[in-house]
Amino acid sequence: MHSLKPPSLLGAWAPIVLTLGLLTYQLRLAGGGPPHVPIIFGIAITALLGSLRGHRWEAMEKAMAQAVGSAVPVMGIMLTVGLLIGTWILCGTVPWLTLTALALLDPTFFLPVACLSCAMVSLLVGTSWGTVGTLGLALLGAGESLGIPAPMTAGAVVSGAWFGDKLSPLSDSTNFSAAMVGTDLYAHIRNLLPTTLPAFLMALLAYGVLGRSTGGALDDSTVALLRATLESHFVFHPLLALPPAVVLAAALLRVPALPGIFSGVIAGALVAWLIQDATVATLLRTLMEGYQPATGEPLVDTLLAKGGLLSMTWVILLIFVSMIFGGLLEATGCLDRILSALIHRLHSRFRLFTAAFLSTLGLNVASNIFVTLAVNGRLFAPVFRGAGYSSVNLSRTLEDGGTLSSPLIPWNAGGLFVTSTLGVPTLLYAPFAIANWFAMVLDLLYAALGRFTPQADATEIAQWRRDQNLLFHEGQLITADALPPNTFAAERTP
Repeated sequence: MHSLKPPSLLGAWAPIVLTLGLLTYQLRLAGGGPPHVPIIFGIAITALLGSLRGHRWEAMEKAMAQAVGSAVPVMGIMLTVGLLIGTWILCGTVPWLTLTALALLDPTFFLPVACLSCAMVSLLVGTSWGTVGTLGLALLGAGESLGIPAPMTAGAVVSGAWFGDKLSPLSDSTNFSAAMVGTDLYAHIRNLLPTTLPAFLMALLAYGVLGRSTGGALDDSTVALLRATLESHFVFHPLLALPPAVVLAAALLRVPALPGIFSGVIAGALVAWLIQDATVATLLRTLMEGYQPATGEPLVDTLLAKGGLLSMTWVILLIFVSMIFGGLLEATGCLDRILSALIHRLHSRFRLFTAAFLSTLGLNVASNIFVTLAVNGRLFAPVFRGAGYSSVNLSRTLEDGGTLSSPLIPWNAGGLFVTSTLGVPTLLYAPFAIANWFAMVLDLLYAALGRFTPQADATEIAQWRRDQNLLFHEGQLITADALPPNTFAAERTP
């Protein structure tokens, strides 16, 4: 029988550290660029070190395929989101949402209204980057006309855009976080509310205080140009509210994410045909390539040139290679070895939650959001399960420590995108991204107080057994089906 040599603690950390080194070199010293190739080299390093310890290529290849297979549902959702964004622009829903948000602008309360507007658009469209690159640009120009410092406006835009992104069932990071820990998407979103909603309300209050000292009169030439151009290219009708209403109804009825989102695609296509007189050929081209605007106004074309299957290839490829990397770390015993070293130090709720949060934040500083979610999701999920905590605790920690910190890190993809799009340095707007900071603080506060940290219920434990999930229980790595039926009964008893 072929013997396998378990990795030492140093050997377990080696592929992770070397991969982070490659990512850091590309992001910090080589002028940036997509993280895909450094992660592929990390996969090669992990496979090489695994083979030196006796792991056969066939077994590692099977593990990589299984890891990718577990991400197929979220990749399917991402493709469907591409379809949805394209059809929602074609049918006029996205332009209608943008005009609705711009109508809320008020010079006295510009900052809180800017934050709220971005949150509304991001929630319904599911993309923080798209919101920053479209509505955020318009708001930045409007803020400058009021004499509001650009970092304040950019911070309000980031707070709103990432708030909506976290709570949207269309968001890539939201879907990916839930998938990494094996929890239901809508259960994950519900458990985000205790940190996200209070943080957002506190941010609105803070922006209201900051905005009172700015004053000024709104020079709405940019807003007027955007409004006039959209009104000349789209027919606005009450039916434009139908696609988001369909998706919202599907979420409330707990329809699974993929068919729920696809129902929004069908609704958008129907509205495009009925209201905008879109032909079948135009619809099919939009579904594949995204909406192709020709308004003649660069700002409006930037707003509308979105969506389509092809728009999702970048993020799907990143999910693909990230999943292979995480699966290979697991298959070669690296994650188990690291967990074995950590498990005895994480014997309290606060230590466990804080370790997961700091690991997520630290890995996000050194790499990118999808590597962070993939590695930490696989690393800490067995420990949370073994301690009897619902998986939604970990998925929320991944979002608060990872997704929300992304635009606050100058060399992370989120920070780079916001800075390049709005022209405001990350370190200048980051202090004003108030909702992001408050949510992270609340996450740690709840861990310390034991609030909003639900135990796994009988249904979730039964799901673990059906899925044959691994978990660390009482310091040992075991399968969930090895648990006695009443393992966590004591913890659930008031």
